[in-house]
Amino acid sequence: MTTLRTIIASIAFGLALEGPAVADVYANVDAQGIKHYTNQTDLDGYQLIIAVLKDEGVDNRAHAEPVVASVARYAPQIEAAAEKFSVDKALVHAVITAESGYNPAAVSRAGARGLMQLMPQTAKRYGVGDVFDPEQNIHGGVHYLRDLLDRFNNNLELAVAAYNAGENAVAKHGGHVPPYRETRAYVPKVLALYDRYRQVM
Repeated sequence: MTTLRTIIASIAFGLALEGPAVADVYANVDAQGIKHYTNQTDLDGYQLIIAVLKDEGVDNRAHAEPVVASVARYAPQIEAAAEKFSVDKALVHAVITAESGYNPAAVSRAGARGLMQLMPQTAKRYGVGDVFDPEQNIHGGVHYLRDLLDRFNNNLELAVAAYNAGENAVAKHGGHVPPYRETRAYVPKVLALYDRYRQVM
């Protein structure tokens, strides 16, 4: 399967139609570097990702409006960060769906910001100067996921719980998913999204 990076360079924009309908215009770059525009939505699994986002992305942690166009627009940055930190890109897509619905301007009531909903102290810890810059946000968020996976011996459930509640909360509760209502709902949601995304990546 051709990688996301080579099949889609970017997504240009969404064109508003009558009512709520949106036409997604994709900019594809071929092997010769020539850009072609299309509204095709089934490229390399994006159809499924967009369908899942429409189903699940509305109920994101930040209560932000999902941005379908971001799925392809930021795929190259997601893939690059996932490769750099050896994190499954399907997991990154799952976290972004659950955290912000791919809305790079998302801000939660708790103060988490951007695509991966980084808290200010986490952003600072990972050298994210502009938390609303998607590339920086993705880089910092994926780096944080890598560190959580390392800390919890690649236990995906605990790493995801720590991403939601904080690594100290997981440690405080004896290396178990903290008994917080939000975390108990968040972990199975992200893991279910991860399983769905893995089918096409």
